[in-house]
Amino acid sequence: MRGIDTGRVSSWLETNIEGAAAPFQFSLIAGGRSNLTYAVTDAAGSRFVLRRPPLGHVLATAHDMAREHRIVSAVGRTNVPVPPVFGLCTDVGVIGATFYVMGLVDGVVLDGPERAAELPLALRPRLAEHLVDVLADLHAADVDQIGLGDLAKRDGYIERQVRRWSTQWDQSKTRELPAIDEVARRLRNDIPVQQSVSIVHGDFRFGNCLADVSTGRINAVLDWELCTLGDPLADVGYLGVYWFGGETETVRTNDPTPAGGFPPYADILERYASRTGRDVDGIAYYIAFGCWRLAVISEGVYSRYLHGAMGDDVGVDMVAFQNATESLAERALSTLTDGP
Repeated sequence: MRGIDTGRVSSWLETNIEGAAAPFQFSLIAGGRSNLTYAVTDAAGSRFVLRRPPLGHVLATAHDMAREHRIVSAVGRTNVPVPPVFGLCTDVGVIGATFYVMGLVDGVVLDGPERAAELPLALRPRLAEHLVDVLADLHAADVDQIGLGDLAKRDGYIERQVRRWSTQWDQSKTRELPAIDEVARRLRNDIPVQQSVSIVHGDFRFGNCLADVSTGRINAVLDWELCTLGDPLADVGYLGVYWFGGETETVRTNDPTPAGGFPPYADILERYASRTGRDVDGIAYYIAFGCWRLAVISEGVYSRYLHGAMGDDVGVDMVAFQNATESLAERALSTLTDGP
């Protein structure tokens, strides 16, 4: 399997993961868009998850597995549900990159309207509320107490992010898009005052959670590669990018909320504000920032696929990523102009 040296990984697993027994079976988990995630099953039927960077050239600041391992381990000491972490391999001789292994958590990834059909209509409000509560708990975590106080700079989050993703755009773009540059200019010129400092997940949405469809609870939050310290409202605004507001042109194909039965985004904001005491009146800026940043990320993924940097087994419509960059940039611009 591309990205996995079965013999070397098997030897490492037996040596470093308690109870793991060869032979191991490996399969690429469908839906990977950046880091590659594999399901691992050992001789006794025990299952694990292995995370490694994408293959080939990647941007220098992305895909740090040791950093992601550190974050998940630290967040695991809070009320936020995450998979248990079992081990980190920094010996690049094993598979050519650093990787880590964590537990396999039961649950359903609600990454589209079709998957929402697995969640009873009556449980959809409950699951949405728990999603907000998990985010509030994440933003309430004491970063010093859990050992993440030095993860990143605490102030100037949006300014740093706009600068970072502008650079990423310059490094990844496959064409010129004036909307990207215009949104970046407007974001730079109207940076809001950062109310507080918290852990920022960076990609918080249903599609990066494992949901218990029998209880309407979040079993685990996944995909921490974009996590940093900064303005918590960035996560709240990003969630708005992935929340259906009734306009079909803004639908994200990996957002389950168009299936119906989920509360409106205004209710999400109200619950978050009630739980945290934060002012969310300026959320339009953060939604626009989330759209713009996601447009840059989509372009980066599209560029990597063009250059063969992802595993062969991940079936993706590359044109969809190309189109997403354009539509997200336009949505960011319209949100800054007209509001959400």
